Amino acid sequence: MKSREVIKNLRTSIFTVPTDAPEADGTFSWNKTTMVLVELEAANQMGIGYTYGDESVATLIHGTLRTLVEGHDALATTQIWSSMRRQVRNIGRPGIASMAISAIDTALWDLKAKLLGVPLVVLLGKTRERIPIYGSGGFTSYSVDRLQKQLAEWARQGIRMVKMKIGSRPEDDAARVRAAREAIGKDVQLFVDANGAYSRQQALAMAESFTAYDVRWFEEPVSSDDLDGLRFVRERVPAGMEVAAGEYGYDEYYFRNMLSAGAVDVLQADATRCEGVSGFLQASVLAESFHTPFSAHTSPSIHCHPCCAAIECRHIEYFHDHARIEQMFFDGAAVPVHGDLVPDLSRPGMGLEFKKKDAQKYAA
Repeated sequence: MKSREVIKNLRTSIFTVPTDAPEADGTFSWNKTTMVLVELEAANQMGIGYTYGDESVATLIHGTLRTLVEGHDALATTQIWSSMRRQVRNIGRPGIASMAISAIDTALWDLKAKLLGVPLVVLLGKTRERIPIYGSGGFTSYSVDRLQKQLAEWARQGIRMVKMKIGSRPEDDAARVRAAREAIGKDVQLFVDANGAYSRQQALAMAESFTAYDVRWFEEPVSSDDLDGLRFVRERVPAGMEVAAGEYGYDEYYFRNMLSAGAVDVLQADATRCEGVSGFLQASVLAESFHTPFSAHTSPSIHCHPCCAAIECRHIEYFHDHARIEQMFFDGAAVPVHGDLVPDLSRPGMGLEFKKKDAQKYAA
């Protein structure tokens, strides 16, 4: 490879995929998922990155960020990442701008690894061979029967942790959690996610009721914007139950504030939101510096390689919607092996190849 390979083309595509059933959590409901895909080309190699969000992410990429990428050195990932962060200062970095940067930054890292002919985890510096996952779904819109079937199937596949949504109807939550425990047996860990649906005192009462079913993880018992509330709940939940949050973090300041507040037992981050692989690894170092466990939120095929490079990373959320879309759209999408994801070291970059023909019918 030449010492400098120029990025010749940045392409964005928008795909909207209907869910396979109505879905809801404690504060929101949806029936489709939109992916914004970025492809970067240099020296006959194609880097892939994506985020899940509104179509406006693609507009921002083309109108504001594209000129910072095309014509620049494909190996200069940090330089381009920094220039994009500066460019969105007056637009407002958290939110859509960070998601746009995320898709581009991930594509940059994928492209760089492909140009160098190595898997991304090797480029980043491998710290482990595999990373555990937890199956994630169990939407509040599901019937009890569908909830049990989904969680039980993950347990049958050897996935050792599963997560369900709660909070839409608090009066039903304890019974649904009991049904989940009955479906998965006693040896699989059970997680719950309220998506900020409860008040502080309500969350504590629910936590007490969940102890009968050995719930180990309570995600966003109150709003993740309420750091005092998260700390209040974290300090009072039963022993053995961890409070987690962080999926809505868009930059390092959000994660630092959450950690400084003592708001969580486990910090979550999402490379499709927190400014890509670069921002995700930055969040992992922050968590390590606060002696706080770290976990990846959704998008398993993007997180597989970075999580096997991060020094402190506990697991990846194997989210039903994203895992389904990744299998539809990409050859080489991450597939669990006995409850773990294992980077494919025979393929460069993230190991993904876009199945354009298969995805085309979902194009916006």
